Amino acid sequence: MPYILIIDDERSIRNTLKDIFEFEKYQVATAENGKQGLDLIENTKFDLIFSDIKMPELDGMELLDKLIEREIETPTVMISGHGNIEIAVECIKKGAFDFIEKPLDLNRLLVTVRNALDKGKLIAETKTLKRRFASQYQMIGQSPAIERVRQMVERVAPTDARVLITGENGTGKEIVARLLYEQSNRSAAAFVEVNCAAIPSELIESELFGHEKGSFTSAIKQRIGKFEQADNGTIFLDEIGDMSLSAQTKVLRVLQESELTRVGSDKSLKVNVRVLAATNKNLRAEIDKGNFREDLFHRLNVIPIHVPSLNERTEDIPLLIDYFCEQICGEQRIALKTFSQQAVSQLTMRQWTGNIRELRNVVERLIILGGQEITQQDIETFV
Repeated sequence: MPYILIIDDERSIRNTLKDIFEFEKYQVATAENGKQGLDLIENTKFDLIFSDIKMPELDGMELLDKLIEREIETPTVMISGHGNIEIAVECIKKGAFDFIEKPLDLNRLLVTVRNALDKGKLIAETKTLKRRFASQYQMIGQSPAIERVRQMVERVAPTDARVLITGENGTGKEIVARLLYEQSNRSAAAFVEVNCAAIPSELIESELFGHEKGSFTSAIKQRIGKFEQADNGTIFLDEIGDMSLSAQTKVLRVLQESELTRVGSDKSLKVNVRVLAATNKNLRAEIDKGNFREDLFHRLNVIPIHVPSLNERTEDIPLLIDYFCEQICGEQRIALKTFSQQAVSQLTMRQWTGNIRELRNVVERLIILGGQEITQQDIETFV
C-alpha cells in the first residue's frame, strides 16, 4: 500500500487530504510544518510527499533543498494558495514532481497522485536494475592472480587498444570485457556482444556485417550487422576461436581498414569500433592446425589478458562464496544464509573444472536445498 506524507500548517487541509487519500486506500501520515515533515522523511520510507510552500520553521522551498542535499528522490508535489507561474517554475526546477494551487481540484489531485506514484516506481525499478547490473560485473577476489588481471584492466581500459582475453570456460572472461568497456572512454556508447560459437557458420557474416535485402533466400529486408551497431562503441567477440575462416577474413579487413561491406552489397561503410575478443582455445595451436588466421591473431592480440582458473586462485573461494550467497539469497528473496567454516574449507579443497560458473551453481544448490547454515553434511548430501 503506497504511503503518502502530507505537510501543511493548515489542519483543515491536512485532514481533507488525509480523508481523500485514505478513501482511495492509501496509507497517510501528516506533519504540521516542514521541520516535522523532514524528521518523518528521514526516518520513514514514503512513496509520495505533498507539501505546502508557506509554512513556519521550514517552508516548502527549503524542504525541497533539504531533500536534494540528502539525495531523497521521493516524488514531491507542492501545494499553495498563493501560487503563480514563477513559483511553480521554481518548484519544478528544484525537483518537485508537480505544483497544484489551492483550492485543490479533486480530479487533478488524484491524477497527480497516480502519476507521481508511477514515477516513484520507475525510479525504484531503475535503481534496482542499476544495482543488479553493477553487481553482475564485479571481479571478486584478492589473490595475486586476480589482482594482476584487475591492474591490467585499469591500465588498458581507458585506451582504444584491442584486447584478447583468454582462459578456461567459466573463469569470467565476459566480466573482464564488461569492465574494460565500463571503464573506457566509450562507456556511454554501445556494447555489442557476439557469441561466435552460438551462430551457425553460414550466418556469422550476416550477423557481424549485416546484409542487403534479397542478398540470399531469407534476406527479406536489410539487416544492420553487429559492427555497425557498435559504431563509436565496443564490440565483444566471445569464443572467437570458433569463427569460420571466411568471417575471420572480413573481421581482419575491418580491423585493418575500419570499414566493412554488408553481405550482398558492394558499398563500403566506415566504422569506428573498439574490438575485444575472448577464447578458451589455444589460438597458436589453432593457427598450426589451419583453423585460425595468424594475421588476425596478431591484430587482436595487442593486449593479452589471461583470466586464471579457479584452481589457480583457491584463496578467493571464501570471498566468492560470500558474494554468491548474498546475491542468490537476494534473487530468491530468502533470508541470508551462512556457510560453516568446515563447509567453506571443503569447497575450497575441491577441484573446479567448471571454474566460477560451477562454484556459483553449487552455492545456489546448497542455498536452496540446505539449512539456514550450510554445513559439511549439506555438501556431502547435495554436491
